[in-house]
Amino acid sequence: MRFRLADTVLLQGYKQGMSPAPRPHATANQPTSTRSPRWGRWIFALLWGAAVAGGYAVYSGALIIPERFNPWAALDVAAPPNFLTATKLARARGDPARCLAALAQTGMRYSPLPDRVTGPGCGFENAVLLREAGVRIGAPVSLSCPMALSLAMWERHALQSAAVLHTGQRIAAISHLGSYACRNVNRGDGAAPNAPPGNRSQHATADALDIAGFTLTNGKYIAVLRQWQTDDAATVAGSDALFLKEAHRSACRYFNGVLGPDYNAAHRDHFHLETGGYGMCR
Repeated sequence: MRFRLADTVLLQGYKQGMSPAPRPHATANQPTSTRSPRWGRWIFALLWGAAVAGGYAVYSGALIIPERFNPWAALDVAAPPNFLTATKLARARGDPARCLAALAQTGMRYSPLPDRVTGPGCGFENAVLLREAGVRIGAPVSLSCPMALSLAMWERHALQSAAVLHTGQRIAAISHLGSYACRNVNRGDGAAPNAPPGNRSQHATADALDIAGFTLTNGKYIAVLRQWQTDDAATVAGSDALFLKEAHRSACRYFNGVLGPDYNAAHRDHFHLETGGYGMCR
């Protein structure tokens, strides 16, 4: 015990003797380093400059890239959709000349309609009388160019593939309940007939179309009223209900507004598709 105590005392003394001297505090006359690395800023600036230069090169035509990857290229209706399709479609719908140029690629059968005003908040411009939309559509229907273009994109890139996936058949015809009508929103569901123009439906400007059902190439008719099911029930109900769910869901990629039977009783028998107004998918 006596040796252990002595060893401990000696060790503590050794540690105290070897401990480093305290560092002197920096004084006002001693410069301190305040510089911070700026590599991050330089890298960001270089990347930003490269992006701007590359974008301008593509825009000016100095750098040629495939049109489907060129954000400034016109909408190619036949090209498979990608991350730029929504932007190009929106730009085409917002410019009358671009819209008509894109519509001419669709193979639709239509005739241009003269601009007209039929009442307060009612009428249409840059519209067409659509007779066939890649498939039969029943009675000819008046649609704005943006609406007709969105319909063509939906039928070509989503509707047909959904039908083949769930039914094994392609779509031969689309049944509709009409497009242009000088009326208010949900007029048949209690809206006041003499409401101010601000409450006009998108139907009042030919920017909406109501879809009632689809005829397959084997002659079978799938009606929204009869075959629509809620999400859980659609899986149990089978292929027709699943096709309608996919048709409704995919329409939200090509139209600004999509309303189906789950929205309210006024839409129990059709899909309401529109290109005007606020974005909604219900």
